[in-house]
Amino acid sequence: MKIAVPKDAHPGETRAALIPEHVAKLVKAGAEVSVESGLGQTLRIADNSYAEAGASIAADRNALIEKADMILRIRKPLPDEVDRMKADSIYISLLDPFNERELIEQFRTQKISAISMEMIPRITRAQKMDVLSSQANLAGYVSVILAAERLDKILPMMMTPAGTISPAKVFVIGVGVAGLQAIATAKRLGARVEAFDTRPVVEEQVKSLGARFVKIDLGETGQTKDGYAKALTEEQLQIQREGMAKACASSDVVITTAQLFGRPAPRIVTEEMVRGMQPGSVIVDLAVEGGGNVAGSQIEQEVDVDGVRIIGLGNLPGRVAVHASQMFSSNLCNLVEEFWHAEEKRFDLDFDDEIIQGCVITHRGEIVNEMIAKHYGG
Repeated sequence: MKIAVPKDAHPGETRAALIPEHVAKLVKAGAEVSVESGLGQTLRIADNSYAEAGASIAADRNALIEKADMILRIRKPLPDEVDRMKADSIYISLLDPFNERELIEQFRTQKISAISMEMIPRITRAQKMDVLSSQANLAGYVSVILAAERLDKILPMMMTPAGTISPAKVFVIGVGVAGLQAIATAKRLGARVEAFDTRPVVEEQVKSLGARFVKIDLGETGQTKDGYAKALTEEQLQIQREGMAKACASSDVVITTAQLFGRPAPRIVTEEMVRGMQPGSVIVDLAVEGGGNVAGSQIEQEVDVDGVRIIGLGNLPGRVAVHASQMFSSNLCNLVEEFWHAEEKRFDLDFDDEIIQGCVITHRGEIVNEMIAKHYGG
């Protein structure tokens, strides 16, 4: 089976889908791996490192795509690239399938088996393939580092001959993987940390990291079977905003991580809440690529609102691209190895398996994922 790894076409993408360590594993399993020349350039990984791992190096991206039985990537392909793919080939990457109807239709028409890494089920056996968690973990870390760099205060308490400096206060909204890492990182840097989530079940996790859980009575909330927060009613959102306004006003740093799978991110920090914060405060909106949690946040921009800096930079994992690539590459390799047929040296799309059922979007000219088919009225 010929596995191709082209460079990502998304502007500013610094991660690589596969690193030499995992190329070697796939080659050992019997795959023919080809990578586009310069794949590891942003990571300072030379082409010869991939060659030494057993990959062939391709200078022509179009030819690489046209010959591939499987393509591994970070992000979605360009439309003309899908047209070049062989029928019955497999494409694996982040696809944002709920918001990419034209792309999904193109995969269906071209009879491509498209696998969306966002759709990997959140079950124990699939944790090693979970790119959302691996990348969110890094995003949570980077969010705190960005905030600390932009804030005109230090985070820890310091007792000096010139006086005592109080620790900065960090408020984390949304306690998923990214939020937990943000809490842990802020605590390591010496800040006082508070956190809020609509799921009361995460209070114990927040406390275990040494942070204070902010309680706001929203009535019935909870989480989905996959561990995502359920969408709130407009009335619940208003109660939440009122409860969080006080915490935001007394915070030096606010980090928002609230995202709803397959839907726009909820707007939870209003313009009024931003204006109620102290001048010099910093907000980092991790959900900016999904529409944003914060009024006024803009993708790839840092906005100043009455002295409050709102950071809306996208692709935070790409700011620590070496480790982000290591983790993403491992997730992809684990997925391929899990369904690799050793004797026939090929990837087995076993539709009796719940992981395959969950992550395969199109196959043989049909949208086979029930959730996506229903979403588009199929």
